[in-house]
Amino acid sequence: MTRIMSAKMTAPKVLARKGGDKLRMVTAYDFPSAQIADRAGADIVLVGDSLANVVLGHEDTLSVTVDQMVHHTAAVARAKPSALIVGDMPWLSYHTSIEETVHNAGRFIREGGAEAVKLEGGRKRLPMVRAVLDAEIPVMGHIGLTPQSVHAMGGFRVQAKRASAAYEMISDAKALADAGVFSIVLEGVPDVVAEMVTAEIPVPTIGIGAGVHCDGQVLVFHDLLGLGGGDDLPKFVRQYARLADDAVEAMTRYFADVQSGDFPGEDETYHMPAESLEVLRDLTSRPQAADHLLADEAMER
Repeated sequence: MTRIMSAKMTAPKVLARKGGDKLRMVTAYDFPSAQIADRAGADIVLVGDSLANVVLGHEDTLSVTVDQMVHHTAAVARAKPSALIVGDMPWLSYHTSIEETVHNAGRFIREGGAEAVKLEGGRKRLPMVRAVLDAEIPVMGHIGLTPQSVHAMGGFRVQAKRASAAYEMISDAKALADAGVFSIVLEGVPDVVAEMVTAEIPVPTIGIGAGVHCDGQVLVFHDLLGLGGGDDLPKFVRQYARLADDAVEAMTRYFADVQSGDFPGEDETYHMPAESLEVLRDLTSRPQAADHLLADEAMER
């Protein structure tokens, strides 16, 4: 497959796509997944804190650390994608102080090779958002169902279903846009609310479980490719492949070939030149000759 060549995506270019061509965003957590996303033509690669449950096996996103996120962001950056690389700041990395927030955001840029960071939350996170922006680091917002707030929300529940909550979310979106974020992820909200937010703010919205009216969409790499191996997926996920099933089938055939002796075959096997093999057999049958040969080779070295 040939790579879709395009100019490097930047935060200002993402902002300029408001109301235009839909933004194509996907998560990626390592070098090969970033390569695949880039070859497919992603505009934005998010190194999501969903790393915690998707890759590391945790129940939620709360267990992943800054060190782990920076480590995986750096792996994505080594793929040198044309897509914008966004590092997802994990829980407690921007909740305690402005100084710590800026320091952690800077690690994503300096150590991880990210070109922007994402923070969850609305108006109560504005001091942190402004401080990161003041450090010349582009910020992507994230409101609606914010996974880092899973306990406060009482679980992974659709947000903004009531008029008052929807109004508050629209206010959060406006405040984030006014602060200077270049885009906002809308997760787990009714489509009409996402449509209203998208119409009310001058920055692109990127939906995940937010309907079709956003300026772009994002899905988790493993979900859309069917790499999770299970069927218990959120309603908003569409699987475009079943790679886990394909992988199990392929590995099963490999194990069967190992047992039958069919693998490795002639084409997968290295061979010694016939003359060398003849000498080797002679040496193994006459150990004294082997000792003399090894001694001579040692002298020549």
